[in-house]
Amino acid sequence: MMHPVSLTATRRARWPMLLAAVLLAACSRTTAPLQALEPDDQAACALDGMLLRDFPGAKAQVRYADNQTEYFCDVMELLGAMLAPEQRRAVSGYYVQDMGKADWQHPRGNWIAARDAIYVVGSSAQGSMGPTIVPFAVQADAEALVQKAGGKVLRFEQITTAMLNRSADSMHDNGMGH
Repeated sequence: MMHPVSLTATRRARWPMLLAAVLLAACSRTTAPLQALEPDDQAACALDGMLLRDFPGAKAQVRYADNQTEYFCDVMELLGAMLAPEQRRAVSGYYVQDMGKADWQHPRGNWIAARDAIYVVGSSAQGSMGPTIVPFAVQADAEALVQKAGGKVLRFEQITTAMLNRSADSMHDNGMGH
């Protein structure tokens, strides 16, 4: 039979290990990202208040950890927000529309994770703000746009703020924009 003092000491010794295991499990538990939401007809761009339904081209959205959603009428606006170092709010997911499946003039649905998308930069495709960056889920669809409208295919991590600025500058040089 075990001595009562050593039994108590053994139990005390287990508490820190048990507590560490519980804390480790809590910290390593990941919550699934919030899924993209389809905007309703009154959804407006978070940056300028434009109604999304009024403009062609891919739309974008941010799903925040607090279950709030912000929409963007152009993918370049979302990419700018993603690349901006001042973003402090906890984000659950960034989404863009797969333009290999969505209708360019009236895009609905077909949301994909922005970081996983393949983008065409520098094409003649026109979005809500003029020249735009076009997202795709499939490389072949992106390459088909390049054949038709020029540009180059890039992954998210290859896009820079300088590319976004050049696209914005060309919009203003052409008299485009809001």
